[in-house]
Amino acid sequence: MEKKATLLAVVDDDEDVRVALARLVSSAGLAVEAFVSGAAFLRSVADHEPDCVVLDLHMPGMSGFDVQGALAVSHAGVPVVVITGHDTPESCERALRLGAKAYLRKPVDDDALLSAIGTAIGARSA
Repeated sequence: MEKKATLLAVVDDDEDVRVALARLVSSAGLAVEAFVSGAAFLRSVADHEPDCVVLDLHMPGMSGFDVQGALAVSHAGVPVVVITGHDTPESCERALRLGAKAYLRKPVDDDALLSAIGTAIGARSA
């Protein structure tokens, strides 16, 4: 039986960031789907659940906090790695309280992000 590739979802409204993160994750051997909004991501997760989500906090419409809340209700086991360009102690505390496995500031260090993703996925399968 063939093992399916680990699937990562990238949710960020900034196209340049979304493309760069998708390339980085793909180069690490993970399958990736990128979404321009939290709503688009949540529509897709109903059909297939990713192994991890890299989630921007500040997006128009549905914020990353809103997406975390929705995931907690319907897909509680999906680990989330939060990224943000608007870092505050309150945002960090709230994201972690909502279950984020990591909280990283933009610009995100590639190695730190890949490490956080690996840790989040490893914790899920443990």
